[in-house]
Amino acid sequence: MKQNSVFTLTGAIVAVALLAVACQDHAIPLTVSYPAVVDAINPGTVTPAVLTTVNGVPINNGGFGSAIVADPTDASVFYMLTDRGPNIDGTTANSKVFAVPSFTPQIGKFRLTGGQMTLERLIELKNSNGNNLNGLPNPVNQGGTGETAYDVSGKVLSTSVDGLDSEGLAVAFDGTFWVSDEYGPHIVHFDANGRTLERINPFGNGTGGRKIPLVFATRRANRGMEGLTLTPDGKTLVGIMQFPLYNPSSTAISGSLVTRILTFDIATGATRQFVYLIERANLQAISEITAITNTTFLVIERDGEYGTEANKSTVFKRVYKIDLSGATDISDPNNSANGKLYGGKTVEELKTAAALQTNGITPVTKTLALDLMTDISPVYPHDKAEGIYLINPSLLAVSNDDDFGVTGTGTYTSKKLPDGSVDKNRVYFVPLKTPVR
Repeated sequence: MKQNSVFTLTGAIVAVALLAVACQDHAIPLTVSYPAVVDAINPGTVTPAVLTTVNGVPINNGGFGSAIVADPTDASVFYMLTDRGPNIDGTTANSKVFAVPSFTPQIGKFRLTGGQMTLERLIELKNSNGNNLNGLPNPVNQGGTGETAYDVSGKVLSTSVDGLDSEGLAVAFDGTFWVSDEYGPHIVHFDANGRTLERINPFGNGTGGRKIPLVFATRRANRGMEGLTLTPDGKTLVGIMQFPLYNPSSTAISGSLVTRILTFDIATGATRQFVYLIERANLQAISEITAITNTTFLVIERDGEYGTEANKSTVFKRVYKIDLSGATDISDPNNSANGKLYGGKTVEELKTAAALQTNGITPVTKTLALDLMTDISPVYPHDKAEGIYLINPSLLAVSNDDDFGVTGTGTYTSKKLPDGSVDKNRVYFVPLKTPVR
C-alpha cells in the first residue's frame, strides 16, 4: 500500500465529521476532517525516528498502535500507546529477545491536521517516584509471566517490578491516563505527565493498596488485559482479557471460548465480572474495547494473519457491539484464586454457551458491527488490529501495532506487509454501516 494512496471504505469517503467532545460539564462542538487512512508519523523531531539497528535491521521508534483514544477536549488530538518495547521470540521456550531493554513504555500525542497525523509530544511512563518504567517481565508473584528475557547478545536480563507490558488506554476528563497491561495484569493510573498515581493488580503490591480480583492472576502469559476503556460518565473502567484465563490450567480450559470483562468503579474500587464468548478458540482473540454508552461497548476480535484480497474471506478481524445489561455478574464474594466455581468447575472450564446456560450464566450479548476484511476496500493488510476508538456513532478509528517494524525468532528481521513494505503505524477511520447508538 502506498502511503498517500486513495483509500475508500465501502464506497464512502470520510470527509468532515461534527464531533461533540464531552467535557466534565459541557460539550465542545468541533469540526474535524478525517482521512480514510493516515500514517501516524514520527518526524524525528520529538524523538529519534529509529531506536537502534540490530544486524543491519532498523528498529523503528514506533509501536504506537496498541491503543488509540481521542483527547476529551480536542478532537484533532489522539493519544496512542506502545507496548513493552521491541522484542521477538527467543529460540527457547517462553523466551524473548529485547532489542532495547531500557525502552520505556510511552504514550504518543498525535495531532491530526491537513490529512496527516504527526507525533508532537512523547509521554514516558514513570513509577510513583518519577523514575522511568521499563518493559521487562515482572518478578514471580508480582505479575511475572515466567518468560526469560535476553538482550541481543544473549545475556539474561533481570526481572523488574517496574516492568509494564502496556496494552489498553483510557483518558479521563482531567487529563490523566489509565493503562492496562499483560503482565500482572496491572491497571495503572498516570498523571498527565506519565507519573504513576496508583497501580492496581491482583497481588496488592501496587501503589494505593487497591486490588483487582485474584483470579485475574491466572491469565495466560502475553494474553492479559489487552483492552481498557472509560464509560462516558467517567466513573467506571471496563477492561477485557485477551484470552481465556488459564484457570485452573491451560489443559483444563483447552478449547474454551470464555473470557472475562472486568468493571472497576474508580471512586470505590468495587468490581464486577462478566463473561464474553470469543468466536473461535484458535484466535489471538480480543485486542481492544471502546465505550459506546455506560453499558454498551465495541470489542475487536482478531487472528494473527495478514490480510490480502486472496484470503480476506478467511482472515478474521471483526468488531462486535456488546451489551452488559442482563449479563450475569460472576464475581466471587470470597475472592478465591480461581474465582467463583459452578459445579466444582471454573467459568473457563465451562467453555461454551450451552454449558454456561446450564449453570445459569448469561454472557454479554454481541452483534457484528464491522468486518475489517470485507467492509473496507482495499483489504486491511495488517496482522495486528489492536486499537479502536469510537469517534461518533458512525465512525470508528482503528490502529495497528507495527511491532516497531521488526519480527523474528532469535534473529531480528524487518516486519513486512504482503505488498513488501515494512509495517508502520496507521490509523483507519472506518464508517460503520449501521450507527451503534
